[in-house]
Amino acid sequence: MGEKAAVLKLLEQLPEEATLEDIQYHLYVLQKIKAGEEAVENGQVIPHEDVMRELAGWLT
Repeated sequence: MGEKAAVLKLLEQLPEEATLEDIQYHLYVLQKIKAGEEAVENGQVIPHEDVMRELAGWLT
């Protein structure tokens, strides 16, 4: 789905009383999800095991 189509779908799903602030927030969330998906596709992620190991070091 293209970006324009994703925005149109989002707008159709929001209630009629949605404010511009509501729309901006949902667009922000869509943008962040897309960035995360692209990071995964490009291998720009940290394996879960590495994160858990580092987190465990912080908590001890």
